[in-house]
Parts: sequence; C-alpha cells; structure tokens
Amino acid sequence: MKHKLFLLTKNNACYKQLLTSCQLPDLYLLDDAPVNIQKADIWLAEPELAAPLLPHAYQLKWLQSTFAGIEALIKPRLRKDYKLTNIRGIFGPLMSEYLFGYLLAHHRHHRQYKQQQSHKIWRPESFKSLQGQTLLLLGTGSIAQHIAKTARHFGMKVVGVNRSAKPAPHFNSIDTLSKLHHYLPHADTIASILPNTQDTDNILNKETLSLIKPNGVLFNLGRGNVLDLDALFNQLSQHQTQHAILDVFNQEPLPKAHPIWSLDNVIITPHIAAPSFPEQVIEIFSQNYSRWINSKTLLHQIDFEKGY
Repeated sequence: MKHKLFLLTKNNACYKQLLTSCQLPDLYLLDDAPVNIQKADIWLAEPELAAPLLPHAYQLKWLQSTFAGIEALIKPRLRKDYKLTNIRGIFGPLMSEYLFGYLLAHHRHHRQYKQQQSHKIWRPESFKSLQGQTLLLLGTGSIAQHIAKTARHFGMKVVGVNRSAKPAPHFNSIDTLSKLHHYLPHADTIASILPNTQDTDNILNKETLSLIKPNGVLFNLGRGNVLDLDALFNQLSQHQTQHAILDVFNQEPLPKAHPIWSLDNVIITPHIAAPSFPEQVIEIFSQNYSRWINSKTLLHQIDFEKGY
C-alpha cells in the first residue's frame, strides 16, 4: 500500500532532501500544492502550521510533529481522530548545555569579569561551586533525566517533582508536584521542563516564587504557561540577588512592552535552548514510519486527554 506524505514546515526543501535520501518504502512525497492537504494520509508538520488546516485533511491518519510542543494541535475543539506523535529523546543534551552554560557563567561571574576587562581591572571574586548545591527539576521526563545526570557529575543534589512521584533515574529524590512549595525554599537552582497542561498553568506564581532562596536561580525551559511572568517581574524587581534565565513564554516573541526585558537579573533567550534539527526529526520519523507500515505502536504518541 502506498502512503502519501505531506510536508508542512518552514524548511520543506531540507526535509525533502533528507526523505529522498532515506528511500522509505511505499512512501510517496506529495508536493506543496494546497490540494494535496486533502490527499495525504501522513503529515510531517509544524503544529502551528498544521492546526488551521486539520479540517481539510480528509485522509489524515498520522501526523508526526517536527517539534516537541504540540499544544496547537490539542486544543479542545480540534479533531482528535488521528495518531499524533512528537519529537522526544533528542533534547536532553541540548537542554543540559543551555542550563549549565548559563548556570556556570552566573556562578563564575563571567559578565562581571568581562566588564572588568574593559577597564583593565584585576579583581578576583569568590564564587560558589555547584558541588553540594541543590537542583530542583519540575518535570522528570527524558530531558530532566539528562539534566539530572549532568548535575550529578557536578556533585549536585537533584530533586524532582512530577504528577505522581513516579521514580526516574539520576534523581536523589522525587515527590509530587503538589508538594512543590516544600522544596522551593531549599533549592539553589530551579528549572521547569513541564509540559503545557491545565495542571501546570501558573505553577510558578506570586506565592511559589516568593519561596525561592535569596540567591536562587530560576530557569524556564519547558513551556511558558508554567510561569506568571508579571509575578516574576515583581519578585525579581524586589530581590536583585535572585536571577532568572527564560527561554519560553506564553506569547512569543515576548512583547517589547513587557518590563521584564529591562531587569539586569534576567536573561531572555528567544526559544533556542533545544531546537529540532531536521536530521534528528527525520531519524525519528523513519523509525516511526517503519513501525507504522508494520502495524506497531508508534514512538512518542500523544495522549490527547493528557496533552502529552
């Protein structure tokens, strides 16, 4: 049986080249003509581009997202009569590089030494080693597990919270998300890698943010809905020794009018911590296509009810 694939990405040319080189059996790659939306039974697509076109995808059986985030495809009124898979398992190393790159730069005073250099000032500063510090991870999936493993190499204690206190490797301990407030006051660094669900909305709010240590460092790497950005602005405005490194936001790009841009104790990056590289996406798609044509369970399938 021939399967018809429709590409809907901002990098279709690259994906076409990679797919051609894979020579996947019985897979016919449709061109970009709008009429082919109605003909394809498989889509390889970016969620934001795919969502408005779902009503016209009459033959759709399986959609492979090119991103990890699939929020645009699981909104209540959208159809859910097809298999949806996303990209997982490739972001752990990238997230670790991002988190520990910024965390080490913070503790080793990189910004200060660069400023001193411009004035030819030789003035050593004391610093706090990561060894013995506590890292609190909100979320304990594959990305968090990789970060936890890296943290243990630095001698950190790693605590995780998830929905059910389900165990995961490389953590010293794991508890339920409902007990987050017990762990925030003891964490030197907090990093959220939580998905976007109703249960995670504004978990980092005025109340919980107020529990962070005076010198605590907060990372938001998962989804913007987790964080009340206005509450964080107020918190960091009043506590200059606290810091935040933010890569994801409810509205992207982050509006220029938001006052958090101006804070010296905040670093804002444009959702670049862990991009999906086409070569890695195609590797996962190829594995899943093999499973699809052999009637096996697909990797990284989304539960529409849970939202992940």
